Amino acid sequence: MLELEKELNASQIKAVTLTDAPLLVIAGAGSGKTRVLTYKVAYLLENGYKPWEILSLTFTNKAAREMNRRIEQLIGEGRTRHIWSGTFHSIFARILRQEAANIGYSPNFTIYDTTDSQSVIRRIVKEMGLDDKTYKPARILSCISEAKSRLVLPDAYAADTAIMRRNAARNISETHRIYKRYNELLQQSDAMDFDDLLLMTFLLFRDHDDIRRKYADRFRYILVDEYQDTNYAQHRIVMQLAPGGCICVVGDDAQSIYSFRGANIGNILSFSDQFKDTKIVKLERNYRSTKNIVRAANSIIAHNKRQIHKDVFSEEAEGEKIKVISAYSDKEEAIIVSKFIGNYHLRDHTELNDIAILYRTNAQSRAIEEALRDKNIPYRIYSGLSFYQRKEIKDVIAYLRLIINPHDDEALRRVINYPARGIGSTTLGKLQQAASDNGCSLWEACQHPTEMGADLNKGTLGKLGIFLQLIDDFREKEKTLDIVEATKYVVTTSGIQNDLLTDDDSESKRQNVDELLASIAHFAEERREMSGEESASLSQYLTEVSLLTDTDKTDDGSPKVTLMTVHAAKGLEYDTIFITGMEEGLFPSESHFASSAELEEERRLFYVAVTRAKKRCILTWCKNRFRYGKTEICDPSPFLDEIDASCLDKSSKTEGAGKNVFMNSTGSYGTGSFSIFGTRSSKSNNWHRATGSSSSGGTVPPRSTTGLQRLRKSDDTARNVDSISTPNGIVSVGQRIEHGRFGEGRVKTIEEEGSNSKITVVFDNVGEKKLLIKYAAFRIIG
Repeated sequence: MLELEKELNASQIKAVTLTDAPLLVIAGAGSGKTRVLTYKVAYLLENGYKPWEILSLTFTNKAAREMNRRIEQLIGEGRTRHIWSGTFHSIFARILRQEAANIGYSPNFTIYDTTDSQSVIRRIVKEMGLDDKTYKPARILSCISEAKSRLVLPDAYAADTAIMRRNAARNISETHRIYKRYNELLQQSDAMDFDDLLLMTFLLFRDHDDIRRKYADRFRYILVDEYQDTNYAQHRIVMQLAPGGCICVVGDDAQSIYSFRGANIGNILSFSDQFKDTKIVKLERNYRSTKNIVRAANSIIAHNKRQIHKDVFSEEAEGEKIKVISAYSDKEEAIIVSKFIGNYHLRDHTELNDIAILYRTNAQSRAIEEALRDKNIPYRIYSGLSFYQRKEIKDVIAYLRLIINPHDDEALRRVINYPARGIGSTTLGKLQQAASDNGCSLWEACQHPTEMGADLNKGTLGKLGIFLQLIDDFREKEKTLDIVEATKYVVTTSGIQNDLLTDDDSESKRQNVDELLASIAHFAEERREMSGEESASLSQYLTEVSLLTDTDKTDDGSPKVTLMTVHAAKGLEYDTIFITGMEEGLFPSESHFASSAELEEERRLFYVAVTRAKKRCILTWCKNRFRYGKTEICDPSPFLDEIDASCLDKSSKTEGAGKNVFMNSTGSYGTGSFSIFGTRSSKSNNWHRATGSSSSGGTVPPRSTTGLQRLRKSDDTARNVDSISTPNGIVSVGQRIEHGRFGEGRVKTIEEEGSNSKITVVFDNVGEKKLLIKYAAFRIIG
């Protein structure tokens, strides 16, 4: 017997027991949403509903299993066996198998996964004689998926002038023909893709009202979780199944953050207009976070106009105020975060598993990962890969490895046919066998395939020759270009740049490649400032990268800090949350300034990030950040000003952005552009292709043809002095300086050695660094 009064608060009880009208449950962050859903199903079962009369729709199978487990704990084992509980796709697949004959399918139809669907599209593109570099399967499938989620069939798709104009602008004007042919081939194969499971269910109910009524009558009560995440198709099917209003939807409009996946916040905002006599219950007590965090989150989301108002509150402890910390660069930001984590772990005994670092884009993880490694703080990447393990990064690095060592078989295997150049697995297999038979490297077998017994036709030999010439060209360029420009040349000339530019869904990959270029520029600049090397070598950089990637091991289950994007953090909670990159143009993303609706979604994303924290929330931003291949001067995110000032730790808050450009005596720091994708419009997601020759304004000068050059040592004997004249003024021991990447610090010692004079500086966050005065990017501040 359920004892609701002992287990639930008043609002939760109301949400559980209301069954006589359409019900909208607005569940604030941490308010016990899953608990309410669990008790509601148990309540229905105890009040005359049969298990098979209840339809419970979730977004993950894990959520459905967890709910059933909790229900059985409440009312006994076996009681959930016949409930129709599962994801939208699994439930509708079950219905479609039962009703397949009505839509021209057999009950045993195949469900194609993404790989299957892309394979079909690849065949169609070839069949139609289209350019497979423009009509990429992933790109076209995304267009088709978007159409199906909006219930747009091929004929309607072709007749939609807005869609046709958009596709023409993206140089994929034949997408409507591919969509039509794709559907035909699926039907011929007695197959559906994931989107068809929704589309076909809608069409089944639309065109066969007797079947729709059968299921509408069967399901006396319908529950839908995370309603703010439903798309147009899901919403329409729910309306088909619940015309009488025996429905309860649960969600939080303030946590609607998946519009890029097709989620429509309008579904939850307009629910009471769609269903007559809707009752609304608001779950407003937050059981997760401290009072201070909840008040801060409320003040953030209050700035959104399009929302269902609620007064979320907490009865937990008052808690620490939110810290807002500025850093000079992404490097210093990462070091500051790692130091905080070390202090929390050692001083306050916070478990590493209870700490998470959130960021807006995956590319931000690189600096954070390196700082955590330096501090020996173990970490895991949640729902993603470590920066140097991402495919696009490994592809570029494989090319760089071949420049240094063409006999690197693993690197050669990785890129010999990427981007695709017609050297397939069969050819590679013959070359590998030839290398094995002759006891040589794969590179040598590629150079002399016929002599070594590889049976390749004339066309394949020609393609192989072009590849070998490409690598030889890279090896020659490496002798004359600095490592940043050499890498840019590899990315553009190899075809990687074009491959990513023609893929609409590769924005994060483009950001990652630009971040790789930024990391190389950082590496070169630091070596120049600290050791006087005119040009860092590619070999040196690859050695450092290999040491970083060697630390990437399979998770052994030991306590670790969690790193993830804010999107991935939804539904999770941690004692301590760091939200990094709180800068205008990054969070909120510059692509979301195009409309108030997009900006409001970014604000909801920030709200989600803050409400993941149970005890502590630390926000960080940088005055200078490498983005799109160049150093950008940053302003703090406007969201920071929206937080109630009473919730902030004023001792940690740095007012205003630093407007200083830190230039060294050569004027090189921050002047180069290392992006190979060009600049991005602040009003859209569209990338503009780089045109003309690549910039030569890197952070280091071109390399001499003689290879790595070091500074000529002065004949003067080095001696310690109390002060010295520099291009930035007279520097004295004990003075404080401000460095473009390392932040503020105090001069510890000065070594006078002619043109190679150095200062040793103890930086507040980065620690001790020895800098060559003529190259160091700093200014005197006191």
